[in-house]
Amino acid sequence: MTDPATPTIFGTTPKTPDAPRSDLPELLTALADDLRNVGYTVDGVAGLLGESAHAALARDQLIPALIITEPAAFTGDPATDRAKAALAVVVRLWLLAVPQTEGDVDAALPRVRTSGLVELGLVEKNDGGAVAAKVDLRPYGWDSNEDGSGGAELWVSSDLAAHQQPGVLRHDHVLGIGQASTTLVQTTIRRHSKRALDLGTGCGIQTFHLLHHSEHVTATDISERALAFTRFNLMLNAEVLHLDPSDLESRVSLRLGSLLEPVAAETFDLVVSNPPFVITPRSAGEHSSDQFTYRDGGLPGDDIVANLVRTLPGVLAPGGTAQMLGNWEIPAGAGWSERPASWLAGSGTEAWFIQREQVGPELYAETWLQDASEGRDRELYRDAYAAYLEDFASRDVEAIGFGMIWLRRPEDPRPGAAPARFEEITYPIEQPIGPHLAAAVERADWLDAHELSGAHLVVADDVTEERHQRPGAEHPGVILLRQGAGLRRTNLLSTELAGFVSACDGELSVRQLIGALAALLGGGDDFDDDAFRAGLLSDVGNLVRDGFLLPAA
Repeated sequence: MTDPATPTIFGTTPKTPDAPRSDLPELLTALADDLRNVGYTVDGVAGLLGESAHAALARDQLIPALIITEPAAFTGDPATDRAKAALAVVVRLWLLAVPQTEGDVDAALPRVRTSGLVELGLVEKNDGGAVAAKVDLRPYGWDSNEDGSGGAELWVSSDLAAHQQPGVLRHDHVLGIGQASTTLVQTTIRRHSKRALDLGTGCGIQTFHLLHHSEHVTATDISERALAFTRFNLMLNAEVLHLDPSDLESRVSLRLGSLLEPVAAETFDLVVSNPPFVITPRSAGEHSSDQFTYRDGGLPGDDIVANLVRTLPGVLAPGGTAQMLGNWEIPAGAGWSERPASWLAGSGTEAWFIQREQVGPELYAETWLQDASEGRDRELYRDAYAAYLEDFASRDVEAIGFGMIWLRRPEDPRPGAAPARFEEITYPIEQPIGPHLAAAVERADWLDAHELSGAHLVVADDVTEERHQRPGAEHPGVILLRQGAGLRRTNLLSTELAGFVSACDGELSVRQLIGALAALLGGGDDFDDDAFRAGLLSDVGNLVRDGFLLPAA
């Protein structure tokens, strides 16, 4: 464990075993120029492979891409074929992990050449003299914003994945661009921040995005190899990320240590984390070297996520937010949100949990055993599978949930429990979802600061209404509001709420509309006017919170 009073600043030692080197600026510049010139970008690779093979590659299926990039496949215009063949060499070397001849590599990457790649630690020569990848190096990028800012084309190095190499993954495996990391990228609310924290940076994906809207980013990890990959990636992409290679620390601080220890007594405006949340059976005498550090936090059950939910607010500045992914256990007979809710008890932290998936112990075990290629060893697979089931049974766990977590430290703490919301949304949602989550937070803040009854509301542009009724029926039996964007919720409406929504054109206030409906629908001896008004006002507030209705401009 690292002494929290003296965090280890990573990067003073240029070489980390089995990790690429980031202390050779001339070679890094040459490599970036070569990759750019050969067209090794997201669009360039997609254009070479075609839509079908590129989609298969995204599913870790290599065969279509192998067929398309065979040297014999290029038989058209000589100049075009030379360019395609050069790009194919790079694709086969790093994406498909197929050894290439030194002559082909030198021709495709003429500035850095094979000798430079060997010195950087990206390739090695095998016994036959062919050039083989030591790491995965792939293009990565994102589109610019509507104002033309924020886009980037990068290259990201990580360890070779399970589909690129034989055997079980090494326990200090540095994960590349996976589904969880891109989910967090798409989920994060982007706003300007002075100081941001990437907790458990891995190969640095979250840090790359944070640099586009944060003045300074601190990236931590318990793995020295992970930080070495992150530093290499930052230096390789320094120009695009607007970093000064000779003064990296002015924008990025790399810290070695466990969880929040490297940043004790510091505060941040934004924290993002894709932590090692995978629930893994613990065994007697277990050592950290026996764990897969990229996914296993070393604690029993879902304690790693519980611990972060409880402690992350302590490193948030007032008004600061944290966003993370996580798993949580669901005991037999309990609702999925009961455990997450218990982590917040008495904390004063605002929270929003969205469960995106729920699986049983068997499927959970199969997923993560396959993730590390442990199924390739039949005896290991059997024992590990049994250990998962025994571990879950020991805590009476019936299911495991996965989802997104948003936390905020209030600027002005108030007495009583802070707002906490728990939703289950398992259907496809719009991506990136971050801007829609930001809008939802703004609406909740607006409701907290305004008297709803005096507001004027309009229906959101993406909202449609559906009415269903039995043939011959006088009135619809079901009235639904549907969102076409964001979280794409569906809301079942009562007759009076449907009438309210249909009248929301911004002209009359909420109080006036509710009064008109009370006068229209009331009058009977059993009509409770106060209860009607209070109930409808509460329902209207929920529609505003969910984005079906919006304050009029």
